[in-house]
Amino acid sequence: MRTGSEPATARSALRARFWLCLWGMFWALFGTAVFGLLGQPGWAAAFGVLWLVIAVDFTVVVRHLRQGPHYQPGRDVPPYWPPDQRRR
Repeated sequence: MRTGSEPATARSALRARFWLCLWGMFWALFGTAVFGLLGQPGWAAAFGVLWLVIAVDFTVVVRHLRQGPHYQPGRDVPPYWPPDQRRR
């Protein structure tokens, strides 16, 4: 449902980000190991830095998931109404 106030009432798909972070961390570690074994330190370092960025994002996602429904509403929470059209 588009209301025109999406930037103010946007919700993040944290569970999708959680699984994408896990997938990315796996491939970043795999790339780091493979390039390290092949003797490509530049690529191994690039994949290591990528793994660190993904790990920080993963930490933020897990923190927001643990904070509860304010940051990750469930299916039973209705969408927000625009500020000027709230039902009373």
